[in-house]
Parts: sequence; structure tokens; C-alpha cells
Amino acid sequence: MLEHAIETLSSLPPWGIALAAFGITYLENLLPPSPSDVLLVFVGTLVGIGSSSFVVVLMTATLGSVTGFYTMFVIGRIFGDRLMQSRFGRYFPTEALARAEHWFQRWGYYVIVVNRFMSGTRSVISLFAGMSHLKPIRTIILCGVSALVWNWLLLYAGMKLGQNWRVVERYFETYGMIITVIITIAATSAIVHWVWRRRRSVIGK
Repeated sequence: MLEHAIETLSSLPPWGIALAAFGITYLENLLPPSPSDVLLVFVGTLVGIGSSSFVVVLMTATLGSVTGFYTMFVIGRIFGDRLMQSRFGRYFPTEALARAEHWFQRWGYYVIVVNRFMSGTRSVISLFAGMSHLKPIRTIILCGVSALVWNWLLLYAGMKLGQNWRVVERYFETYGMIITVIITIAATSAIVHWVWRRRRSVIGK
């Protein structure tokens, strides 16, 4: 799949590369996991050899990131309550879900800022941001800033690496594993802490 995508990107005209950058960053929010970061680095390589404009590709890639994020945000906002009750409600008490939503309402904007740097969690964060009813305009602005910085880094890396752009695959695999481990530990710690507090309150009664 990755090789086919690379061949396709290599054959595109400048405007096609810009549109592809939009599609790559848009779909990663809807269909995770995807090799979007690696593909965007390769797009940076194409930009480096003059196949397209850096500014144009950066803008379309960032627009794709924001549009994809907002699509999941709207889905979460519209269907969030139903999803919470029908899916998560089977496994977690209502009180726990309410606490999680309250936490995200308080800290969610900070999470959105770093969201683009957390591979594999982007669609989940955008969905939960909508479910938590965060302010749309503020959310879009923060998402846009995060996406702009991240996409700039990927495209710039591709331009500098040139034909050696594939070295980023190995680094992204390691980076993704580290992020997954950190998130797993954090989630497990939160669950253990909640269970411990719950048990203490029951014993106290």
C-alpha cells in the first residue's frame, strides 16, 4: 500500500501533490492507523526537488488536518451522548464517564495542542473533544496551530533528507511505540487510581 501511494505521488503534477497532501492529512483522522506522516515526509522530498510549492503544500496539508479533525469533532458532538451510553456505558459506570468528560473539558484544549504530535491518537482525541462539547472555534484554532507546526516539520524533514527520506520510517515506528506505551501507562494509572478511590469510599461507608 505504501509503495503504491509513493508511486502515485511521484507521478502527480504540482496541483495534484497539493491535493494529495490534503487527502493524506484528512483521511488519517478518519481511518487510523495510516502512514500519513511517512507519506507527508515523502511529499516534502518532492517539494525539495521542485515538484510543488512548499507553502501551498503546507497550507493544503494543514487544511486537511483541521478539516479531518473537525469532521470527527462534529461526529462526537452529534453522536457523543448516544455513544457514551450504548458503548462505554456497558463497561464503565456513569460516574466514571462523567469524571472523564469533566477532565477533558478542563484539560482538553491542552491535549489538542499536542494532539498532532501524538501518532495514533488523533482521531480519538478529536472524537472525544466533540463528545466533551469543547468550543468549536477555539478547538479549530488550536488544532490548526498544532497541525501547522507538525506538518511544517515533516515537509522540511523530507526536503532535507531527499532520497534518504525512508530513514524516518524507523524513527516513526519507535516514536509510535513510545507514545503508545506512555498513553497505556497513563490510562492504566488513571483506572487503578479511580478503582482505589472507589474502594476506599465503599470501605469508609
